[in-house]
Parts: sequence; structure tokens; C-alpha cells
Amino acid sequence: MLYPSIDSLMDKLDSKYTLVTVSAKRAREIREDSSRGPLVNRPKAHKPVGMALEEIVEEHLRFERITPVEEE
Repeated sequence: MLYPSIDSLMDKLDSKYTLVTVSAKRAREIREDSSRGPLVNRPKAHKPVGMALEEIVEEHLRFERITPVEEE
């Protein structure tokens, strides 16, 4: 079984699209900037995407949808 499971990830975010977007952006940060390494102590994954998913499950990363304010 893969860690983290899709069910545990979907409990943290509202859609699969959001999951893909958040994890891809974070994985790119981990890969491109060594000073912004994984927020998880001793990650199980060796690849940046896996590390990003672990960060989401352990609630080091979160996503907040902002609704635009209509102008009057």
C-alpha cells in the first residue's frame, strides 16, 4: 500500500485537482531550492512529490480557497 493514501489526502483538501496543484507546486520548491527542503522530519519518500504529499498529510501544508470580493 502506498503512503500516504489518497483517502487520507482527500480528508485534508477539497478536490483531487487541488491536491495535484498544491503538491506539484511544493515539489517544485523542494527540488529547485535546497534551503526550502522538506518540512517533515525523516520523510519516507525520496522524491519531491512524495515529500510534498507527506507534508499535506501531516498538515505542514494546507490550502485555503479565497473567494474574490465583488466591487460595488
